[in-house]
Amino acid sequence: MELKKLEYDLTVCKVEAITDIDMTADFFFIGKTDEEMSLVCKTNDVPKNTTERDDGWKGFRIQGVLDFSLIGILSKLSGILAENNIGIFAVSTFNTDYILIKTENYEKALSVLSAEGYTIV
Repeated sequence: MELKKLEYDLTVCKVEAITDIDMTADFFFIGKTDEEMSLVCKTNDVPKNTTERDDGWKGFRIQGVLDFSLIGILSKLSGILAENNIGIFAVSTFNTDYILIKTENYEKALSVLSAEGYTIV
């Protein structure tokens, strides 16, 4: 399986309103529940009106379109990383999954996954 590195720094943050988010940015995830609105975006694109933020993330995506019938892909990746004491923040889209890792563990994570047979591009 091929994992594609994202070449930018990422931030996980909370925002008060969707109008605070630059909807023209080329990369972001929004999660809204009855309790909060979370945003994952490039660090350079963090809105001014965040209520909380956590900088220092890097990420990669599972290449290709994953069929919904596939089972255990994210579980296997997160399990390998957990066995190596590497925490993750996962985000899924319709097509695939993204895994974010704190910057200080990013190279170690890529090395561990490569050793397990994953191709890193």
